[in-house]
Amino acid sequence: VLTCLREGCTIDRIGTRALANGERRLKGAADMARLYRHHPAALRRSVEIATRCSFDLSELSYEYPDEGRDGQTPQQRLERLTRAGLDRRYPGGVPDPVRALAEKEIGLVGQLGFAAYFLTVHDIVRFARARGILCQGRGSAANSIICYALGITDVGPEVITMVFERFISEHRGEPPDIDVDFEHERREEVIQHIYERYGRDRAGLCATVIHFRTRAAIREVGKAMGLSADLTAALAGQIWGQSDKGPETARIRELGLDLADPRLAQTVALIREIIGFPRHLSQHVGGFVITRGRLDALCPIENAAMEDRTVIEWDKDDIDALGILKVDILSLGMLTCIRKCFDLIEAHDGHRPAIATVPQGDAATYDMLCRADAVGVFQVESRAQMNFLPRMKPREFYDLVIEVAIVRPGPIQGGMVHPYINRRQGRETVSFPSEALRAVLGKTLGVPLFQEQAMQIAVVAAGFSPSEADRLRRSMATFRRMGTIGELRERFIRGMLERGYEQGFAESCFGQIEGFGEYGFPESHAAAFAMLAYVSAWLKCHHPAAFACALLNSQPMGFYAPAQIVRDAREHRVEVRPICVNASDWDNRLERRMDGALALRLGFRQIKGLREEDAGWIVAARGNGYPDPASLWRRAGLRPDALERLAEADAFAGIGLARRDALWQVKAIRAPETLPLFDDPIDGEAIREPRVDLPPMHLGQEVVEDYVATRLTLRAHPMELLRPHLPGLTPHDRLSDVQTGARAPRVTICGLVITRQRPGTASGVIFLTLEDETGVGNVVVWPRVHARFRAAVMGGRLLRVRGRLQREGIVVHLIAEEIEDRSADLARLGHPDDRALEQTTARNDDVPRHLKPAPRPGARHPREQAKRLFPSRDFH
Repeated sequence: VLTCLREGCTIDRIGTRALANGERRLKGAADMARLYRHHPAALRRSVEIATRCSFDLSELSYEYPDEGRDGQTPQQRLERLTRAGLDRRYPGGVPDPVRALAEKEIGLVGQLGFAAYFLTVHDIVRFARARGILCQGRGSAANSIICYALGITDVGPEVITMVFERFISEHRGEPPDIDVDFEHERREEVIQHIYERYGRDRAGLCATVIHFRTRAAIREVGKAMGLSADLTAALAGQIWGQSDKGPETARIRELGLDLADPRLAQTVALIREIIGFPRHLSQHVGGFVITRGRLDALCPIENAAMEDRTVIEWDKDDIDALGILKVDILSLGMLTCIRKCFDLIEAHDGHRPAIATVPQGDAATYDMLCRADAVGVFQVESRAQMNFLPRMKPREFYDLVIEVAIVRPGPIQGGMVHPYINRRQGRETVSFPSEALRAVLGKTLGVPLFQEQAMQIAVVAAGFSPSEADRLRRSMATFRRMGTIGELRERFIRGMLERGYEQGFAESCFGQIEGFGEYGFPESHAAAFAMLAYVSAWLKCHHPAAFACALLNSQPMGFYAPAQIVRDAREHRVEVRPICVNASDWDNRLERRMDGALALRLGFRQIKGLREEDAGWIVAARGNGYPDPASLWRRAGLRPDALERLAEADAFAGIGLARRDALWQVKAIRAPETLPLFDDPIDGEAIREPRVDLPPMHLGQEVVEDYVATRLTLRAHPMELLRPHLPGLTPHDRLSDVQTGARAPRVTICGLVITRQRPGTASGVIFLTLEDETGVGNVVVWPRVHARFRAAVMGGRLLRVRGRLQREGIVVHLIAEEIEDRSADLARLGHPDDRALEQTTARNDDVPRHLKPAPRPGARHPREQAKRLFPSRDFH
């Protein structure tokens, strides 16, 4: 089968391309002795030669580039830049504790010989900022005062407790790892700068080994075994997310497939066997290895699939094991969004904000977050985060640090969430058995939430050295796989007992940090992300039009699709204007209204299938505007298919052409190429299409065609049209008005599925977000309900859900009991006969024949059509 995958053929057609036998494998000594039993001398001689061919990877000599300049060594240059950076950070004078911390770090960096590494990252960040590319360090590097002084990170010791040993430890025997995020649309500029500075013979990206996951295994093994495309698609469609469990027998039977079929049974067995096999070598997301000499003298290299990139054939684990320094050049969509938002504010309001100058402690921003008004806000826009915000009620920056970190697998698995929120809301007393632990856990109300706190507890309460505490942290991160924590547990509890703590408290303390250790968040990382969360929230609060525009122009990114971003902008009183051939650019842009407010004009980038190059020609040749599609074709030189996409997106409405009329005129343009330069006729002289009276499209058709062309609509929400034909539904904005007593009331809601989530920490629970014309509703699907309505939960685009209402504060959930897939109703919205909507309460098979359009070749089932028109974003 693997040969078939490599050769791109089925097993029935592999022929002579198959291996001649099964001997192509590494054989043991017994097998070799048996094969060469008549030539024992040859075998002995081979062993002697192999023994003499000795090589050990530890013999490789890795030298980092020398970043010294102006006669200074790298260490001297780092010391100078660090002290100068601290003076800039603290213009009123560097506090003594900060200066002492910096001197301690500088000494350890010099001792370990890592100065050049810090300088490399500093130079890369300086290059990016000189080009106007937003960037920010994150992860454990934010524990370094050197990184803060050099401008690599922006979180200072006033915000977090910097635990340098979390970043670098003299006993760890590993190089430091600095992760820097850059704007996702401009990261390639930074990558090419590194290649230009060091050369492709000295710089390369790490590799990563891609393994077969279940969906890929089903598709590829199914193809190799000769299964039909429909069958493999059906099998793959039964898999949720990135599962590694293989197709389940029960799910296969649900599809009506017979596992007694030998070919199918063998295929399923092979699928399960191949899951986890290496599939191919790919690029690491951004890990650069840079050498002083030639890279190929250190490791094997190859050209990447992307142009102008070199990849080394070792992955990050290989690099770490060999002690080779790696610079992580990562991308982050929110940085792109923030920079574009700053650009828009500067262009329309005359001043340019910066991350460092955004007003801190803004009450309106925190009020917005307390209402869970966070669509588009970095790190707190998921339904889980938005459900937690009203309980958390953040009022200062460190509250956001906790918010970012607490809705994570580590604190959830460690049982920290409920104790923390109970203490924050005054339902549980906060107490500390010692002042030492108060100093460590005071900011988190006695609940350990961060990796740094686990290390500090080990130091102040159990007598660990900082390096030993780092070893404890690393052991907790791997104990489920390696089982290496027993000795440290005994040492930890013994140390606490020796310092006067009670046995029960010591065991409880260790149990807490053990529970979240594998997935715990570094406080430094949470603080770096919280800074972007606050900035994005401030922009959304005070510049909603610019923020929504920047968010749309930065897609794909984030949690929500453009349709939800546009809906949210309109809810914040932002006027959203449609795509127009005479007003739109490629990007979405802002327009000044008569009252001085800013409106959001949708751009050509929202039209599916339209190229940016085509949009450029439209804008360049527009002049005083296009009177009709023919003049657009002549002046901009667009191909007929590009004109059709504009017409389908209703982009000619601004010049008085309805969608059908525009399509009629566009269809009259049949020229395969643009007209010769000097033969262009004057506008209005060439194409004279006779006027016809086309029947207007009803609203349902317009809505469906909007989604077909742009995946959003500025007209009615589909549920607004369907609601009269679906009785007994509670609008989403009325759920909070439903009275809940001792017994939760039952209600029924219906809406488009905009997100599905199945967190690994939720014990199989699925969270659905449904949207109707009034807002969004949160649905909780327990495993037993999921088992009954699995097809609807996984594949439905319009769901009707009946269940019991659950309320906590302003957060309302519907605990699903019955789920019905109503996706076929969405397809009927676009039926030429608007009476089709009246049939939404009937099954599709019961719809009168005169309302069923004649099937077209390749026509899709209404539910399949709905999946393409109204896609959801699913997270696992």
